[in-house]
Amino acid sequence: MNSIQIPSFLPLTERQRLAQARCLTTPCGDGDLVWRAWGERRDGVAPLVLFHGGSGSWTHWVKNILPLVDAGRWVLAVDLPGFGDSAAPPGGSDADAMVAPLAAGLRALLPGEAVDLVGFSFGGMTAGLLLAAHADLARRLVLVGAPAMGVVPGRQFELRAWRHLKTPQEQADIHRHNLGVLMLHDHDLIDALALEVHIANVQRDRLPRRRLAHTDILARSLPQVGCPVHTIYGAHDAIYRQYIHQLEGAYAAAAPDFRGMQLIEGAGHWVQFEAPEAFDAALRRALCG
Repeated sequence: MNSIQIPSFLPLTERQRLAQARCLTTPCGDGDLVWRAWGERRDGVAPLVLFHGGSGSWTHWVKNILPLVDAGRWVLAVDLPGFGDSAAPPGGSDADAMVAPLAAGLRALLPGEAVDLVGFSFGGMTAGLLLAAHADLARRLVLVGAPAMGVVPGRQFELRAWRHLKTPQEQADIHRHNLGVLMLHDHDLIDALALEVHIANVQRDRLPRRRLAHTDILARSLPQVGCPVHTIYGAHDAIYRQYIHQLEGAYAAAAPDFRGMQLIEGAGHWVQFEAPEAFDAALRRALCG
């Protein structure tokens, strides 16, 4: 793959810089995993690998990649199996089926290197499962808005179906609603860019009926993760709502080397999009801690 689709509602200079990504592929089932890299490799600086959320793609990080590059990091963002431009995983349709192709891909692209791994939402859960099975792949794990910590008694939100609707406008209205229900706390931030990214991503989700995010599988996996674990959440994350303040204790109990939780006020689940400057500062602290 030698091209990259950039969201059109970004400023021109950002679109031009993001379009300079190098596209890489590794095997996944009957096709490929697609990875995109920005920045330059630097001796002594670990590659920074980004896992996006469910029904997403690398564009979940569209506001964060360039600040990381400008801070001197080589950034590698994958489209997880079954999302974006990547093929579906073999042998399953949930996070556990992604572990093998992701591990093989990282070993092929970065042989013998331990990365700084940042996982958002479903991608955070996937990252935890990955490192529980392949601890040597990362030197640090940062979980952003990750589910599956077993602290909520039931699902805290309900999304509306949209695929049955006949017109793009009807579908867009539901996408706007769903963004407000789950992703963004401030509904005024559901702008053209948020809608463009979200619609393009959910239309390419080939993994329906995922269930692991509503279990405690991340909490059960973290005891096998030996590297430092940091967490970042929006204070109004819709996955947790009033249970958000139970998370820090759950992480401390589960992760052997838990380094702390940063809450970003005024932000919801898609915290890195809603409050990019505050998130970028929090991520820098985690990556230095």
